[in-house]
Amino acid sequence: MWRKPSRSGGEGNCVEVAGFADEVGVRDTKDRQGPALSFDPAAWTRFVGAVRTGRLDKRA
Repeated sequence: MWRKPSRSGGEGNCVEVAGFADEVGVRDTKDRQGPALSFDPAAWTRFVGAVRTGRLDKRA
């Protein structure tokens, strides 16, 4: 089941995620019939952690 993150804004620049048995899927909410990316669950967890802590914020 695909879901949009709870903190998504209303600007239309959102993604949806879905957890499957051995992967996490990510797709564009504006193109639900288009391609989706898939990630290993551990890699996705590390990515989300990096986003939450600001480690991926653009630095000047």
